[in-house]
Amino acid sequence: MSTNPVISIIAPVYNEEPIIDELYRRIVEVMDSQPDPWELVLINDGSRDRSAELMFALHERDDRVRVVNFARNFGHQNAVTAGMDYARGDAVVIIDADLQDPPEVILQLIDKWREGYHVVYAVRSERRGESWFKKTTAHLFYRMIYRITDVAIPLDTGDFRLMDRQVVNALNVMREHNRFIRGMASWVGFRQTGVEYVRQERFAGQTKYPLKKMLRFALDAITGFSYFPLQVAIYASLVLAVVAVLAVPLVAFLRLAGTEVFEGQATTLVVVLLLSSFQLLFFFILGQYIARIYDETRNRPLYIVSETWDRSDVESGTADAPEGDDHAAAVHVVDDRGV
Repeated sequence: MSTNPVISIIAPVYNEEPIIDELYRRIVEVMDSQPDPWELVLINDGSRDRSAELMFALHERDDRVRVVNFARNFGHQNAVTAGMDYARGDAVVIIDADLQDPPEVILQLIDKWREGYHVVYAVRSERRGESWFKKTTAHLFYRMIYRITDVAIPLDTGDFRLMDRQVVNALNVMREHNRFIRGMASWVGFRQTGVEYVRQERFAGQTKYPLKKMLRFALDAITGFSYFPLQVAIYASLVLAVVAVLAVPLVAFLRLAGTEVFEGQATTLVVVLLLSSFQLLFFFILGQYIARIYDETRNRPLYIVSETWDRSDVESGTADAPEGDDHAAAVHVVDDRGV
């Protein structure tokens, strides 16, 4: 690629074989309708189907398509991070490969960027093709995060957004392991605005975010941007202390009055079990924060790249890894496929 791209589009891919060609077709249709040079950075997050093969075919056909292959599955947020590390554009767009986020909205994001905004996030005004449970839990999650975190994270927004190069450079310095990129993008500041859109049904395949991953993602978001769960323990202990102080004279009075309400072992056991459950819950919350401290102290790379498919790197003689990135990967396989 002789001309450096102005717009970089990042799309993490994990077992999206039925979607890749349609994703490419729609992105090309949208991006070729605007005048600036662009690139599509596909991150193969350890796919086990034919996704890598299809992405390589796209790269062979169109040198604007660059592919970063992970050595294994490292997760969506780390795949997005790799995309930001490798993207070269003045503006970087993050979009999921499942086409629930319509590529046509990218033009609206670019327009806002040209008006001077550094972050343009896409706000979901409607979510089509999702279950009542998914819509309800997502609604509650975004509002809970908004209330308890120290950063004003916009409601009903995902990772679908455009970020200016200044913002991307700032995020690339932040190498925390339990990543919540939409929160990190809010934390760095700069001028930000939103664009509403209707989230579509999945084009094909199954969701890559089952309930277990959703819960882990929620924990990363909460523990990464709020101390509120730790503070809950203090509030609960104060409430229980007040109850205990009030209960002691009450129980003494009832006993002296001859009331048999609080006699026997059952009441004692219930109270002990209740207090134990509170203690275990708070130990779990504390453990989540300690586990994240442990992750950071190990200082392992966020991801490991096995190979990249990028003709421009071969022509210019540059290395596979982004310059100065000591957290991305040390493993790169050079083969005859344009690496």
